[in-house]
Amino acid sequence: MPSFSVVANDPCSRARAGVLVTLHGEVHTPIFMPVGTQGTVKAMTPDELKEMGATIILGNTYHLMQRPGHELIGRLGGLHRFMGWDGAILTDSGGYQIFSLSDMVKVTEDGAIFRSKLDGGVLHHLTPELAVEVQETLGSDIMMVLDECTPYPVSVEDAKRSMEVSLMWAKRSILAWRKRGLGLFGIVQGSVYKELRKEFVERLLEIGRGEFSGYAIGGLSVGEPIQVMYEVAAFSADLLPKHLPRYLMGVGTPEDIVEAISFGIDMFDCVLPTRNGRNGMLFTSLGDINIRNSRYKDDESPPDPHCSCYTCSKYSRAYLRHLTEAREILAARLATIHNLHFYIHLVKEARDAILAGNYSKWKKDFLDKRKEMDV
Repeated sequence: MPSFSVVANDPCSRARAGVLVTLHGEVHTPIFMPVGTQGTVKAMTPDELKEMGATIILGNTYHLMQRPGHELIGRLGGLHRFMGWDGAILTDSGGYQIFSLSDMVKVTEDGAIFRSKLDGGVLHHLTPELAVEVQETLGSDIMMVLDECTPYPVSVEDAKRSMEVSLMWAKRSILAWRKRGLGLFGIVQGSVYKELRKEFVERLLEIGRGEFSGYAIGGLSVGEPIQVMYEVAAFSADLLPKHLPRYLMGVGTPEDIVEAISFGIDMFDCVLPTRNGRNGMLFTSLGDINIRNSRYKDDESPPDPHCSCYTCSKYSRAYLRHLTEAREILAARLATIHNLHFYIHLVKEARDAILAGNYSKWKKDFLDKRKEMDV
């Protein structure tokens, strides 16, 4: 079972640096986890991820159970061996897909029923027990309980109904959990309602009875105003045990991550670095760049003059713009390499600042510089 220890606290915020020990190595927090939904981080090899400093990546129960099937992956030695990755893996239970594909999914107290376009409309039934079984078969270092993510806006009555379902599923997930060497995280829901978040945490702690190896904050970054997201994330983090890792699911922009670290949150994932990279958007220390912009046609400078990634050390903005306009595969590769490097090194720099005791100053300097460009 994973263990976690806090090694430093920032004196002027709730930011903290920690070490999460898993079966596949140590993860130094705060940490950004690249998203590898279908057994791969899009456009990247495992060696490239390791070279840029990634120590933990994500997989997804919903997608892998359908293609190629968790039983097949299990027979072939588990997800680590299947995809050639020897670092840690956290797997999402499929709860977010229940939310994002809501027009194809029916949620009952027993689980989620859906038809997949991959297999001719065959009816699938994802229960908390099956979600745990799939993740155990994959060999995930950290598994997530199945939960229901509510949309925004949602009434307090519907959010409460959803809370009851998610708490029931959390209890069933613990009962189904057999491989205690693999970590299991509980997930806090409750939409933007603080009273529900507080009740959810209290009841989840009682359900877990010390067995969860960490807690995630879910149900945010689904359309609510940014300041509301920050307020609810900070409120939820304060309710969670200090001796366990806190994971803010699916968030977000560099600004979001830097803010959330100051709330005492340790773990992050988001598809933005890879998705935006494939669409010509690069994150830099001076702001975001839309490489399709005509102003970069003759620009010989690297995407980010302060970045040491492969892309920035070899290529110009003009070249990346040309590849993007020509729809060359290399455009997506090079932009993804840069964006992931930027995110991974962002949290590393944040950790260094926490260890040095000056996170608040580092955060302000970072946010000020990020406002310089954005074009």
